Amino acid sequence: MQAMHTSDTSSGVAEDPRFGRMNDPTAAACVRGPCGDEMEFYLVIQDGVIEQVRYCTTGCADTKRCGAEVARRAQGLTVAEALGISPRMVIDSLIDMPAEGRHCAILAVTTLYRALADYLLAP
Repeated sequence: MQAMHTSDTSSGVAEDPRFGRMNDPTAAACVRGPCGDEMEFYLVIQDGVIEQVRYCTTGCADTKRCGAEVARRAQGLTVAEALGISPRMVIDSLIDMPAEGRHCAILAVTTLYRALADYLLAP
């Protein structure tokens, strides 16, 4: 896992404490994007609040940056508030996001939504 941390220091992921997998999350999801990149999200949710978020991807720098931004935004939110995170919010916050990388924001937000659905639909 550490090798994944150090492989892309230009995107800031190397220093991101939210990057990596999680053992025993409350909810999790993995989604493959149209480009072939995979995004994973892991959540610890207590009393409806996202207390811990981790994301993992071996995708491109744009995918990593979008995953980091979604994780940063979701940390500390209620589940309902996290459902308000949109790809547009992610794209707008990453000012130098190239047009061809915008699908990465959709991938990151979709994966978060799937992890939230995993929590909401659990018995």
